Amino acid sequence: MLNNLPEAWDMEADLVAIGSGIGGLSAAITAYDQGLSALVLERSDQVGGVTALSMGEVWVAGNHLESAIGIEDSADSGFRYLKRLSMDYGSDAAILNQVVHAPIALKYFEERIGLSMEPIRDCPDYYYTRSNDAVAEGRMLECRPFPGRSLGDWAQKTRVSPQMPYGFTHHDMFENGGTANIAKWNFEKMAERLTNDERCLGAGLAAYFVKGALDRGIPMHTGTSAEELIGNGTRVIGVRVVRDGRDVFVKANKGVVVAVSSYERNQDYTKTLSQQLEIGSMVMSTVNGANFRLAGPVGARVASVPDITSLGFTIPGMEDEEGHLLWNSALPVIGQPHTIVVNRAGKRFGNEAFYRSFYYAIDLIDGGDQTHPNFPCWTIIDSQARDKYPFGSIMPQQEWPEGLGTIADTLGELAAKIGIDAAALEATVERFNAHAEKGVDPDFGRGTHPWSTWMCGDIYHKPSPVLGPLSKGPFYAVEMKRMGGSAITATGILADEHGQALGWDDKPIAGLYVAGNSMARMETGAVMQSGISNARGMTYGWLIGNHAAGKPSDLLVREARRMGL
Repeated sequence: MLNNLPEAWDMEADLVAIGSGIGGLSAAITAYDQGLSALVLERSDQVGGVTALSMGEVWVAGNHLESAIGIEDSADSGFRYLKRLSMDYGSDAAILNQVVHAPIALKYFEERIGLSMEPIRDCPDYYYTRSNDAVAEGRMLECRPFPGRSLGDWAQKTRVSPQMPYGFTHHDMFENGGTANIAKWNFEKMAERLTNDERCLGAGLAAYFVKGALDRGIPMHTGTSAEELIGNGTRVIGVRVVRDGRDVFVKANKGVVVAVSSYERNQDYTKTLSQQLEIGSMVMSTVNGANFRLAGPVGARVASVPDITSLGFTIPGMEDEEGHLLWNSALPVIGQPHTIVVNRAGKRFGNEAFYRSFYYAIDLIDGGDQTHPNFPCWTIIDSQARDKYPFGSIMPQQEWPEGLGTIADTLGELAAKIGIDAAALEATVERFNAHAEKGVDPDFGRGTHPWSTWMCGDIYHKPSPVLGPLSKGPFYAVEMKRMGGSAITATGILADEHGQALGWDDKPIAGLYVAGNSMARMETGAVMQSGISNARGMTYGWLIGNHAAGKPSDLLVREARRMGL
């Protein structure tokens, strides 16, 4: 343990949260409600963290809102679902801890901060029909629109997403045909929401928690970079931060919460901790691995789970708020009708509509010649897809941007231009088309996961929402680039059931907590399920706040005993 006491303290609170996403804010709010003082430190100029950039989904098995729509579910079923799919790369204790506490934390924040949530109708678990413990709807929740103006002066200081349509709820999007049918969305409603600053999705979810902190008078310091944890030889007692170019020492009487998300914008960390090469990102540049730089010197243990490289692309001339080219996720584009993805051999290599299976193939290594056979790869669309569906942020009626991909009148010409085997591409498309006309994909099962058809599909397209032939020129090819998973990374800091960071001796590091994407994903192991990241941030924030206040939950012990674990 470090022993680096400053001569004097500049600020003081019982609980100090580093990071202003759902993990840090929920910890600060809960601690305050339990009688502690709290403050939040945020490196960037806006609060809300990666939570505000997300789709805002919160996955809670056995939540109380399910019963209101007639869904029978339980935490036990949620445990079995995650345990089976984690493939034993996770921890049974961590999985159980998450599923039994998430419904409690959800209710807590509904009652205490006015968090208003509702089930995302018709949104199934990823592995619905593949797991007996998956449900057709009910576990995936989203917030109702949040009145941004209620944040007062903090409205502009609370982050929104440049990529997500945060003026819409999932219901607004999917009642009008989903992501494939953006042209049919009610943009008058979106305009009204944006004019009134009503925030949905992740922007809304983050705003609820920011408002909870503001209502309690919890100080939130932006532009404040945490540089070093401070110890007294036996425990973490504070943090050194830099603000306006000078050192500021913050004392933490009960603990410090590291909730700074992950390391997605640090190329060295993504390579060495996630085995992901040269990835782009949709998140802000401050998400660069501060969790390890802070917790590493005090002996925090790291742990990894299997991870996948996502795919995305940038559009020339379109930049994010930091001046970088704006990244678009390949999902749901690559799962729409009249669309396939091929490798340099001109062949498909997976189910494009279900990213959990498809993206694992990106980083596949052929040990025979030490290559990635499926990367680089190209998304191929025909003019039917171009006329009907968005390509990321490019609308069907919008002119195709100069410099984006390659266009040719025939598939053979397209293959020649991008440097892949023309005969192979033509054969791939011919086979795909023959089956797509029938609405089936015998090669990779595209369209057999209900979640993927809900997310990517065109409900008006028959016989399959995600399958359609590529038969009308001109044809388009866009090279895909590796992209991060919106700060959901493979490696994090290991924590116990109370959110206490663990050392390499597997003992808690006194005074140090970790939450959100800074924490190792022992609750999921080899699986990911939309909504889990926001749910675990909220849940562990609640657990941390209670533990720091001397009121630790013993529910895990009781439930594990009941289940014989």
